[in-house]
Amino acid sequence: VVYLTIFHILFVLFVWTYWKSIFTLPVQPGKKYHMSYVDQERYENEERPEVQRQILAEIARKLPVYTRTGSGGIRFCDRCQLIKPDRCHHCSVCAVCVLKMDHHCPWVNNCIGFSNYKFFLLFLAYSLLYCLYIAATVFKYFIKYWTGELTNGRSKFHVLFLLFVAVMFFVSLMFLFGYHCWLVSRNRSTLEAFSAPVFQNGPDKNGFNLGFVKNLQQVFGEEKKLWLLPIASSQGDGHFFPMRALCEAQNPLLANEEQWEDDGIDGEPH
Repeated sequence: VVYLTIFHILFVLFVWTYWKSIFTLPVQPGKKYHMSYVDQERYENEERPEVQRQILAEIARKLPVYTRTGSGGIRFCDRCQLIKPDRCHHCSVCAVCVLKMDHHCPWVNNCIGFSNYKFFLLFLAYSLLYCLYIAATVFKYFIKYWTGELTNGRSKFHVLFLLFVAVMFFVSLMFLFGYHCWLVSRNRSTLEAFSAPVFQNGPDKNGFNLGFVKNLQQVFGEEKKLWLLPIASSQGDGHFFPMRALCEAQNPLLANEEQWEDDGIDGEPH
């Protein structure tokens, strides 16, 4: 009875987190990040790159964006026609910009981002426990197989197959889950681990690192009783994220006048 109870609890949590990871649609940037029709016409009709960058700078003055492109320009998606919020990226599979995009997962056939990253982590965790529990409960029958106590040939095949699949998935999930735990502890996404976000003072892989506890709260929230349940509890709305350095609390896209002048844009004093 105890074995069956634990099994069904893990199975329900596994299916629940998998369902939430699949059917929780990625959150897209709000309307204020999208270009208006007038600005879009200005931008598309302008052929000079430096003037296009100036148009984007004017639009970005009203938005809380702090990260830049590698060349120091404003992060703009020409396919979605919007100014990208911090940590937002365009998913070529979903064909939309996703807030705090981590990666596109073929396992759940969905883009993992701000809206479902917690569910994806819980899915990995409960999948890991599920495989471990199956392997542990089947192992004693595997020992009986080697000692010759199992005489049914079909039972031998089932035991060997179940143990092999459980151990194989457990090992692969252990590395994947461990990697994402490391990312959460550093407050990074998979994309940011490969390409550090660019701030006013240049690339900084620890730009959003607030410390271990606050990094956990960014993903799981402050209510610890909700951490292990696939219920939305992540902090913020996905458009703005606290940064490590207080000096970055001022919009660098607007304040750093010298950067725009170096790039061929005549900045106006603010």
